[in-house]
Amino acid sequence: MVSVTYSGQMEDVLTETKKEKLESIHRGLYAKEGAGSEFLGWLDWPSGLSQEFLDQIKQTAEQIRSQADVLIVIGIGGSYLGAKAVIEALQPHFEKNPEFEVIFAGHQVSGAYLKQLMAYVDDKEVALNVISKSGTTTEPALAFRFLQQYMQERYGADAASRIYVTTDENKGALLTLAKEQGYKRFVVPDDVGGRYSVFTAVGLLPIAAAGFDVERLISGAKAAEEELKTFGEDNPAIRYAAIRHSLYEQGYTNEVLATFEPKLNFVQEWWKQLFGESEGKEGKGIFPVSVVYTTDLHSLGQYIQDGKRNLFESFLVVEETDEDLEVFEADNNLDQLNYLSGLSLHDFNLTAYKGVSEAHLNGGVPQVGIHVNQMDEYHVGYLLYFYMLSCAYSAYLLEINPFNQPGVEDYKTAIFRLLNKPGY
Repeated sequence: MVSVTYSGQMEDVLTETKKEKLESIHRGLYAKEGAGSEFLGWLDWPSGLSQEFLDQIKQTAEQIRSQADVLIVIGIGGSYLGAKAVIEALQPHFEKNPEFEVIFAGHQVSGAYLKQLMAYVDDKEVALNVISKSGTTTEPALAFRFLQQYMQERYGADAASRIYVTTDENKGALLTLAKEQGYKRFVVPDDVGGRYSVFTAVGLLPIAAAGFDVERLISGAKAAEEELKTFGEDNPAIRYAAIRHSLYEQGYTNEVLATFEPKLNFVQEWWKQLFGESEGKEGKGIFPVSVVYTTDLHSLGQYIQDGKRNLFESFLVVEETDEDLEVFEADNNLDQLNYLSGLSLHDFNLTAYKGVSEAHLNGGVPQVGIHVNQMDEYHVGYLLYFYMLSCAYSAYLLEINPFNQPGVEDYKTAIFRLLNKPGY
């Protein structure tokens, strides 16, 4: 369902020593042992989901769609990026007068954004889904403070039936508030970190509310879970991790994830958090960057072709598309494009991928290809699980814990001290 290609020689990547280390990582993963093993709940999460849980997600999504025109999802990091990535990958580029919208908030601090958002939804029916394990993460907590007040002022006592909370099962400020106000609750699992949470209620409720088939999404993830748990050199998750680590050892410390499909921009953003937070520790890790071609060929293409040779490029390639246009022959041919007559724009992009990859390889940029058949719920589910599993292998190859993020506390402490937060 996902295949991985590489411009180098795999026998140089998968040395006997590397294979032994990968096999040891594999055993530890599936025995749920080693650094961060208490956060390996995502590993078998898709296969462990009950039909009852999926039905509850779908029924709640239908309830939201029946009472609202807009669902505002409040969250940051893994509490929004997974859902945003799936929705953006699957929804049309343009939709006239959509019957239902999912809008995200709390992923930054912008008074203008929140003020304009509240003005935008004034003539629409609104529901909220606030996602936070603690309820005290600054950005979503600020957004929820304003949006909760908006809902209470607009709907009065009925506001409680329009606010849905995804939080810790046993503790936290948001759980306390949800119990006091009678908000419908879903659980952020203790053994699944935020950036691995897209297949939990964190991601599934907004995705289902947006109108997408979460059962198909989980089916794809479940297929990936089953197919990728077998150790072997042809396992694409292991293959990708091994290639990344081999290139890192050669001094390629930046990975550029490129795609020719603009709808995958937030898959790239999700990927950046996944790998950046999982690997960037102890002075180690590959710095994740993303570009969308052909747009960024006209900005960053020059640097990738001729700049500092400390980067490699991974292409996320979608082989098939449901909608396309074919270049037609013009009478005057002033644009000199008649040579493309009969070519679809998707085939143009597939050819451009081959040409760009060849040029960048000739410029000294190693090339990796992540190939997926198409973009529907099933294939997106498979792809995201593939990335999560490969990320775990990749971080363990660096001998670091993939599931913590100690560094994020440093900037928070500095900000809180400057804001005179009590205790800082």
